[in-house]
Amino acid sequence: MNTLRCPKCKEGIIEISKTIYNLPDNDKMLLIKLECNKCDFINKDIIPITTRTEPGISQLKITNEKDLISKVYRSPTAKIEIPELELEAEPGPAAPFYFTNIEGILNRFEKAVISYKNALVADQLETKDIDVILENIKKAYDGNFSFTLKIIDQSGGSYIIPEDKSKYSFIKLHS
Repeated sequence: MNTLRCPKCKEGIIEISKTIYNLPDNDKMLLIKLECNKCDFINKDIIPITTRTEPGISQLKITNEKDLISKVYRSPTAKIEIPELELEAEPGPAAPFYFTNIEGILNRFEKAVISYKNALVADQLETKDIDVILENIKKAYDGNFSFTLKIIDQSGGSYIIPEDKSKYSFIKLHS
């Protein structure tokens, strides 16, 4: 058996662990983790084994803290939007699959907004608008800011597993 050398430190050996994760809706995901035994290199990937394949728009209305634990699966072809916060993430050519929850989506957006703000000149008017968005994200973490998470997937494969099914909708897109 060949061993994989660490791409970061070039000395360690990559250890591979695989787990099949059964989702509450009976879908399955293969979770793969590559980890160096000498340095801090870690790479994780999620591969859907079974998923919704219909192109469509999934929407979930988040109104309280409990909604934040709703699970989200985003395929590499999906766009994510939170209209109330004026946030959207377009899929890129190397976009990964990812499986997270609503809080994880907020965290990704928060990091991107902070990074964008840090790249601006401090006296720009735009930073005031960004501060409002960051303040609303913090309120959303506490369940004190209602918003809608939209996943628009033209190819299919993305979905939401809501804590409260009455707040969820799916609109099938015709291909």
